[in-house]
Amino acid sequence: MAEADNRNTHKVYENDKLGEVQIADEVVAIIAGLAATEVDGVDSMAGNITNELVGKLGMKNLSKGVKVDVTEEHVSVDLSLNIKYGYKIPEVGEKVQDRVKTAIENMTGLTVLDVNVKVAGVNMEPAR
Repeated sequence: MAEADNRNTHKVYENDKLGEVQIADEVVAIIAGLAATEVDGVDSMAGNITNELVGKLGMKNLSKGVKVDVTEEHVSVDLSLNIKYGYKIPEVGEKVQDRVKTAIENMTGLTVLDVNVKVAGVNMEPAR
């Protein structure tokens, strides 16, 4: 059995003439992680690499710190991330929620029910 067959996938489109489109849960998690790290004030996903290294090490690493629960048409997301020192946590959290919700809905067509943000740490190092 191929590795892709072992992953949870969800059908998002079906056309009798052409076939179907399925999205793996891990893809939804990667979309969420990438969207979250694009928000100003987010340092990194908790226990994860920074956004600059994603291109070098691959997208799979971006799903760390992200848990998704995907049903037929709905998604719940739990994110664990590190914030940069000096940013207002409630504001950054709200921006992350909005960015993640928008990215998942635009890219997959699924409806995001909730985006829960856990701040696991604060990076005290100044930006270089």
